[in-house]
Amino acid sequence: MNKVLQEKIQEAFSSVLPITVIVLVASIIFVPMSAGIIVMFLAGAALLIVGMGFFTLGADMAMMPMGEGIGAEITKGRKVFVALGISFLMGVIITIAEPDLMVLALQLAEALAERGQTIWALIITVGLGVGLFMAIAVLRVILGVPLRFLLLVFYGVTFALAFYMMKNGNTAFIPVSFDAGGVTTGPITVPFMLAMCVGVASLRSDKGAQSDSFGFVALCSIGPIMTVMALGVALQIVDVPAEAMDEASITAIAAYTDRDVVKAFIEEFPSTIQDVGKALGAILVFFFIFQLVTRRFHKQQLLRVLVGFVYTFIGLVVFLTGVNVGFIPVGSLFGSELGASPVIAWLPFESKWLLIPLAMVIGYFIVAAEPAVHVLNKQVEDVSQGAITQKVMFRTLAIGMSLALGIAMVRILFNISILYILVPAYTFALALTFFVPPMFTGVAFDAGGVCSGPMTSTFLLPFAIGACMSAGHMEAAFGIVAMVAMTPLVVVQLLGLVYGSRLKASAQQAVQQAERESGGISMEDSGEITEYDYVYETGNESKEGNTHE
Repeated sequence: MNKVLQEKIQEAFSSVLPITVIVLVASIIFVPMSAGIIVMFLAGAALLIVGMGFFTLGADMAMMPMGEGIGAEITKGRKVFVALGISFLMGVIITIAEPDLMVLALQLAEALAERGQTIWALIITVGLGVGLFMAIAVLRVILGVPLRFLLLVFYGVTFALAFYMMKNGNTAFIPVSFDAGGVTTGPITVPFMLAMCVGVASLRSDKGAQSDSFGFVALCSIGPIMTVMALGVALQIVDVPAEAMDEASITAIAAYTDRDVVKAFIEEFPSTIQDVGKALGAILVFFFIFQLVTRRFHKQQLLRVLVGFVYTFIGLVVFLTGVNVGFIPVGSLFGSELGASPVIAWLPFESKWLLIPLAMVIGYFIVAAEPAVHVLNKQVEDVSQGAITQKVMFRTLAIGMSLALGIAMVRILFNISILYILVPAYTFALALTFFVPPMFTGVAFDAGGVCSGPMTSTFLLPFAIGACMSAGHMEAAFGIVAMVAMTPLVVVQLLGLVYGSRLKASAQQAVQQAERESGGISMEDSGEITEYDYVYETGNESKEGNTHE
């Protein structure tokens, strides 16, 4: 076990090192930081590495087998209404316990208070949205409904509601709604949802089952968008103030001493332990009830799951403490200093334009530091039997994150309405669903939720808020999570388009080669081959396809 943990920590080190080096180099050239804040950042990076190592090991041992087991068990008896009820309840419980959702809710506390509501109005609304769409996701897999059909219907309703809000002056609440869809799929819920989807699909024997092993995260990301929009319409929330760090607090953080750094981490641990304990505790209680009723896991399996829970708990506490304390100040400083142009005398242009390339470089490397991304990439490689490797997925998602951050900075600098970006992008992404292999559609829309994790909320969001504060467009502070969740829908499906084309070409070459070897007789005419099932249809790796005689 120690050897496996060491390997996980080494993998985490290689993932976190690039973004750490980039931030340090950028701080030397563009935004000088005090010794105290550099020490804070490095300590946070160290905690990220250790925490991610423990988390990925814990997810492999506990979250993945537990999710698969629950998914397979609730659908095994073909009691559809029971499966839907349990799925709805699970979705509500694990979402309400998600720490990232509380962060978003606190930023909207003032706007909700003006309408006589507390933050729990938003939290419960989001939980109901996830629960409802978790049940829909289970029903879709059971019935074998194509994912793209549901995506077209629900995103059509979503954007129709968005235009209705814009027409009635609720524009400010639209980016908040899309952000809600991203923050609910955090490092706690994603491994569970991904594994549960595989478990539900495992009971189907048709060739489309593997393609349906993805899509839970995709649908569960839509639910909060729609329900939060409905909340905004019901409460008539027009103005959403963005709570950002002011100049005084930034100056105070920049003046931190080594003693202040230690104190900041010590003070953060108790609250992080409480948040993670609530989230994992909710899942653990549900798992114990499930185990008592079904007796699915044997004693040795149960012990392994419990040990995995401990690893997951330790990993998330350490990881979230590192990002909350070590990365928020750096993100805010970078955004605010670069956005307040001009601050760099030797540049021939205003320094605010550096936000775009710098954000794109950071985005390319920061995706590797998202813990849930590792879980998704591993599952994609396993389900596709190596046809889509983790390395290919990492590079694809890195390109998507880079584009997302670049687009987000352009939007902030020019104060562009978020719908002018989301509508064309989602239209293109939904159009691609008709041309790419079904599995890539599920992976793409799942990836949109997976990429918008804690690194987005603790580094990229403060980075964007700092830029908005300097640019004078605070209304654009919300929406960066929506940008991060948007671009994987396109880039992963484009990967599928290229991949499917290559497989078709390989299959055609295999047929031609077989015809030459058989003396020029068509394989179909000879009756030896009547059907080809390619990986771009089933998700199984086979460059030559499966031959049915």
